[in-house]
Amino acid sequence: MPSVLGDYAPVLVFGAISVVIAAAMLGMALVCGQQKPYPEKVTAYECGFEAFDDARRRFDVRFYLVAILFIIFDLEVAFLFPWAVSLSRIGLFGFLSMLGFLSVLGIGFLYEWRKGALDWD
Repeated sequence: MPSVLGDYAPVLVFGAISVVIAAAMLGMALVCGQQKPYPEKVTAYECGFEAFDDARRRFDVRFYLVAILFIIFDLEVAFLFPWAVSLSRIGLFGFLSMLGFLSVLGIGFLYEWRKGALDWD
């Protein structure tokens, strides 16, 4: 049994070092950070909500819609990188399949744009 614990020793050491470094960073932030809020710091942010208010209030659904659209289109664009790297090996079939993928992505983007999902009134 001691050999099994010996095998996990580097993992435990790594975990302990990680905890110490995280605690040191938090401690230094509390000690060195400026803890006096000034009027400009506590004003409403870009989203329009007060900085210190009830956290359980309702958000406008447009925040969620923009976030979901960003995630969808960002993940789809992430598929372009491996395709660009392997373009010389996948040939014409890979190129045409990516053109189909990009056309579906473009149609979806145009649909969202025409529906007004990207407009902020």
